[in-house]
Amino acid sequence: MESGEWNEVIGKKRYSTATATLIADDAFWDGHNWERRGRNKFLFRTPNGNHFVVYRTQWQGEKSHLEALTQDDALTLWEELPEKHVEFEEAFPGVTVVDA
Repeated sequence: MESGEWNEVIGKKRYSTATATLIADDAFWDGHNWERRGRNKFLFRTPNGNHFVVYRTQWQGEKSHLEALTQDDALTLWEELPEKHVEFEEAFPGVTVVDA
């Protein structure tokens, strides 16, 4: 994720990229840049086990923003993002995975 910290309060909870763990994203170097179509998603887990996503955009007229997620929404996003930074068990402790 490009430099700069995000720190927002949503629903009486502080979400900070400085204290959270980056667990997945869609940023990868393609030899020219990190952005995918001018936008990236960065999924985080806070020390208290809450999840949030930072949406970064390079497009004029769009605003980068942070969104708090439910565990289910975070899990769905984690499955969709190609770059995993931690194992599933670290990203979602206590979530039971069963064989298909």
